[in-house]
Amino acid sequence: MRVLLGLACVASAAYAQNTFFSDRLYPVLLNAGCPACHNANGVASATRLHFPDSSASPERIEAFGKSLVKLVDRDHPDESLLLKKPTMRIPHTGGERIKPGSQEEDVLKAWIRTLASLSGDELAKALQYNENEPVPGAEAPTVVLRRLTHSQYNNTVRDLLGDQTAPANQFPPEDFVNGFKDQYDAQNLSPLLAEAYSTAAEKLARNAFRNGDARGLIPCKPSAACRDKFIRSFGLRAFRRPLDAGEVRRYARLFASPPDFQTGAQLVVEAMLQSPNFLFRLDETANPRWKPYATASRLSYALWDTMPDAELMSAAAQGDLSTPPGVEKAARRMLDDPRAHQALDEFVTEWLRFDRILTSSRERRRYPKFSRETAIAMTEEARQFISDLVWNDRNFMDAFTANYGFVNADLAAIYGVPAPAEEFARVTFPPESERSGLLGQALFLALSAKPEDTSITGRGLFVREQFLCQHVPPPPAGVNTNLAASTEAHPQTNRDRMSEHVANKFCATCHNLIDPIGYGLEKFDAVGARRDKYELLFSSGYHGGGRRQPPKKVDLVMDTQGWVAGIPNSNFSSPRELGLLLARTPQCQECMVKQYFRYIAGRMETPADHPLIAHVLDDFRDSQFRFKELIISFMRNRESPVEEGNVHVASNYKTQ
Repeated sequence: MRVLLGLACVASAAYAQNTFFSDRLYPVLLNAGCPACHNANGVASATRLHFPDSSASPERIEAFGKSLVKLVDRDHPDESLLLKKPTMRIPHTGGERIKPGSQEEDVLKAWIRTLASLSGDELAKALQYNENEPVPGAEAPTVVLRRLTHSQYNNTVRDLLGDQTAPANQFPPEDFVNGFKDQYDAQNLSPLLAEAYSTAAEKLARNAFRNGDARGLIPCKPSAACRDKFIRSFGLRAFRRPLDAGEVRRYARLFASPPDFQTGAQLVVEAMLQSPNFLFRLDETANPRWKPYATASRLSYALWDTMPDAELMSAAAQGDLSTPPGVEKAARRMLDDPRAHQALDEFVTEWLRFDRILTSSRERRRYPKFSRETAIAMTEEARQFISDLVWNDRNFMDAFTANYGFVNADLAAIYGVPAPAEEFARVTFPPESERSGLLGQALFLALSAKPEDTSITGRGLFVREQFLCQHVPPPPAGVNTNLAASTEAHPQTNRDRMSEHVANKFCATCHNLIDPIGYGLEKFDAVGARRDKYELLFSSGYHGGGRRQPPKKVDLVMDTQGWVAGIPNSNFSSPRELGLLLARTPQCQECMVKQYFRYIAGRMETPADHPLIAHVLDDFRDSQFRFKELIISFMRNRESPVEEGNVHVASNYKTQ
């Protein structure tokens, strides 16, 4: 916040005639925290008020300030939404942001009077303000090199060397940033990872030439000519582009250092596997010779999660990837390949955060049906469910409305349905279950819970972040987030206990945006089983003989009415009703596009990406929400020109 205020002050000095600055309203709104929710990815994204990006020019911010006239009652300024909402004179989900009677309110009122007086061309221009209009000079960051994720590393050495050992499973774990593990901002190399790469390269090279078997890597009989042919052919596949003459000479010198041909070849393989040219994918380049290969690499790691195959490399060499139709032709061919399934699975694994359920635990006496095997089954159901939607060209928004799941015996016991004859067979849920789509599946209901109980906040936050792409600010530093426990003398449901959030002004603002979503999902416990009452267990102590008495059980009636703040007419009381709501909500539809963009681009979207995302969203809707068409649209329309000052290398590992 202080940084934003500093930017505002600097801009004010540089652009003194800017009345939105000089009247001091912009800093007031920043200090009130309005931009945290009122932005394209904020919890108030459904409203008409979206602040520009923090890097916006003073001119852009001035235009935004005047566009607030849309929230002004020009005949009765004191009745304006722009005044009544932040001061809580009418209900405001974000709570009171500006205190009535304060100096800040005086600044706000002064700006409202200014807006009410606009007329003629100035008023017309203010009303025509378009937040998604491209900003002159604004460019999306271009990521030139991105480190292979652990999944991509395993798949690449499998396809390059035939190695099935998945060595990256032993590498230091990757961090989730922006919901995914492939974001370039988090791809710096630690000394521990660099050492792991070195160890893996040595082992992979040794295994590739074990017992004199080169696994088809050497394409000719040993000779000087064969040496260079091997370096060029293996280098083309390992680096996903042709080697230049200098690279060939360097590797030829390394090859010639040992006395025998096979040892030399093994040394070259080991060295190439440690090169940045192998460890990093070439996503973009200003080199026209390599540009088609960058396109091939971008396609293969997006659609296959692995290196390009011979056909894709041939298409790059022949110039077939230089046009959108050529890219689309290649992409459609690749989506018909089984490797496309592994890439989709990796996207789903990260988007739905399988890691959270696979590393979670449950209180055994309370949830005896939960185990490591059950957790794995939860992820498998979600994986097969999404795969069925994508590869059978179903409406992807059925991910929230489908009345079926893919169930095994463990999940059937949780869902209260007969176990299917085959593992993970498709099972239709009875209407009274009130389950639908991902929201009714055990994966979501369990991964967003706690070991001993559900988490109203956890479920609401997951829906906001993963299904609506809305960022909720973290709690203020030093705020105690623990709630008082229920007691036998004063038993409470989770919803009753959450009322403490509403009473605490430091908590209420965000929890009013999150908790109501979790309220509507309380019919399902911490492993996803249906419950009609909220059950509390209180220890009854011991019998005279030292034996523990059975716990005392208290059943409470639950209020499961929930809503999604910021979305009109959004009341619901079950996963089925919430699923129907999300499926028809534009923010959720756009979020599916944004999540895939973040995954394949390795970064968050910027204002410069809005036209691309809007175009892909239109294609997605026109296709009746076929996810394969969303993928094709991104591949066909994505352009990332390299421009000086706008290039990112996704690591501190320098290229050579």
